[in-house]
Amino acid sequence: MTGSTEDYAPHPHIGGRTAALRALAAWRAAAPGAPRVVVLTGDAGSGRSRLLTGFLMLCEPEYRKQLPLDAMDPSTVPPELPPPAVPSAEGLTAAQVLWLIADHFGLRATGVEGVYAELAALDEPVTVVVPDVDRAGPVRAAGEPARLVREVLAPLAATETVRLMAEVPRPLAAELVAGLPQGTAQIIDLDAPEWADPDLLVRYAQAALDPEFGAPELPFTVDPAARLALGAAIGRRAGSPLVVQLAVHCALMAPEGFDPADERFLPTSVGAALDLHARRLGTDSQTLRLLLAPLALAEADGIPVQLWPRLASAVAGHDMSPAIAGGMLLAGPFVQPVEVPAEADEGSTGGKEGSEGSEGDIADGGRTLLRLLHPALAEEIRAGLPNVAAAQTQIAMALLEAVPDQDWGKADPYVRDHIAGHTLEAGLLPQLLTDPGLFVHADPVPLRAAVEAVPLEQLGAPARTYLRTAPLLTRTQAPAELRAAFLETAFVEDGLPEYSEAIRERLGLELPWQTLWSLPVAGGVSAVTVGSVPGAEGAAATPVAVLVVPPATPGARPVGAGTEGGESATAVLVHSLVQPGLLDDADLDRIVRPSEEERAAAPLGLSRGGDYLRVWNRADQEVVAALISDTPFTAADLSPDGILLVATERGAKALRIRAAGAGIAS
Repeated sequence: MTGSTEDYAPHPHIGGRTAALRALAAWRAAAPGAPRVVVLTGDAGSGRSRLLTGFLMLCEPEYRKQLPLDAMDPSTVPPELPPPAVPSAEGLTAAQVLWLIADHFGLRATGVEGVYAELAALDEPVTVVVPDVDRAGPVRAAGEPARLVREVLAPLAATETVRLMAEVPRPLAAELVAGLPQGTAQIIDLDAPEWADPDLLVRYAQAALDPEFGAPELPFTVDPAARLALGAAIGRRAGSPLVVQLAVHCALMAPEGFDPADERFLPTSVGAALDLHARRLGTDSQTLRLLLAPLALAEADGIPVQLWPRLASAVAGHDMSPAIAGGMLLAGPFVQPVEVPAEADEGSTGGKEGSEGSEGDIADGGRTLLRLLHPALAEEIRAGLPNVAAAQTQIAMALLEAVPDQDWGKADPYVRDHIAGHTLEAGLLPQLLTDPGLFVHADPVPLRAAVEAVPLEQLGAPARTYLRTAPLLTRTQAPAELRAAFLETAFVEDGLPEYSEAIRERLGLELPWQTLWSLPVAGGVSAVTVGSVPGAEGAAATPVAVLVVPPATPGARPVGAGTEGGESATAVLVHSLVQPGLLDDADLDRIVRPSEEERAAAPLGLSRGGDYLRVWNRADQEVVAALISDTPFTAADLSPDGILLVATERGAKALRIRAAGAGIAS
């Protein structure tokens, strides 16, 4: 029998694939002649994830104890070694996968090139297994699997101290090993004759039909002869483990009228499984495919169940609610529900009160999502759509209509976090990126990935500000109020005051400060101080900010002793502390700085680190604002009445601190 032996028990999780398991075990053992790099590939649904999961069980000490190793073919069992690094790529960016690897091995590098250099300098080889490359990235249309292969896996494969195994889609397999020396890499394509295992499909089908393993008791499942015959027929016709799974699901979930002796309704492909199931239930295949289309176009873990009728109707162009109401037998074999706890959705909004619930909510406050059973189903359904971009446009419009009062703070988490992914594939994302409410409330990880996938020249000014700020949003994992604080400051810095004002006035969020002004300075600001210029004849003093800048800065005034050439080594700008604008006529000699007594008596205090500032209440030591920056702070000062003056290598800005709530600013 291909891929198995009669004298040994098969791997209990895999049920076969002996030839492939032997190759993987040889790689793990670094046997003579074994490749250093193994690429596991095959068609979607070929069982490569199942094979890799079963193999990793043999590499994990606790799982090894639960497997019948003595009964298995010794050539399929790798030696007991320390577990490899296994950074799953599902949902992650290429950079995230690389840093997972760096963290696993305790590398000290702070940059990408440093990671590879440290790995190359190791005394002993390290082992890395990367599954789910086809599922990489928080946004499907952003092309993260290809980026992961090119930017992370290919450099790892070229690093001689790294023993690499990766599960990748077939179109990327050859690219991953291109340029490696002869004998360094091996591609295991599970659909190729030398790695295929037809008997596995029969055993898989027969086990899936067995009530002992959870199948319902039906005439063709309780009768051993009928079960074995049907399993053999399904396995013989199916082209992959996924097709076996779909054939069994269709028979078990809608057994009425199913004739196990009629092989005409046993599929040979994913598309045939859809078409034959619809025909057996008296429905046209197009109706089934339209029902499933929103799931095929969905992002992340799937769409909320209550949005399904709306989105299916949008794609179909007519009301699909009746078909969905009576169509669970039709769609059920291809759909998988996912229960999401309530806390999984709260981080994106900062727990804003007033977010509306939905009929998809579950008892503990969570909700139910729906997704397709396997990505290969999505590929099949998407391939049958006349125009994927047009379908995504209809979905995006329906999602926009689902935002209550156009308030993103009240939107369903799926709508606010993933509408960008749909509009990206529709080619409409730049038009969406004008609403500060979306910038604030959407999960910054998928939104950033979607925006980064758009050519920079197509982005408007607000989107560019978001893109510049996004690394800090994702780095801090800040809730909505703090994201609003980041962006309020960033819009002021970039000369978009209307967007900053919209965040302060329209979103109903309590920000920890208000950004009063921002002044870019080429060469940066090296020192700052707050002060005031006394008014004439008893008039109120004018609060000012004194900024130490490079002498060549336009409008700067030299101070202190000059150099041998007569040029001053230091120059300053005097800026209004409260209002935007330089005070070119301010008399430097009349500027009064706060006394130590005034500072000590002020209600707020200031602490500073390399990339953070903290403002705290002196009365109770509570931090009321914590600021961080992607550019190190060069100076900071705090006025007695709570205006924070901050300088970086890019310039200076002033923020009025509100002594309630905590915050982070860029």
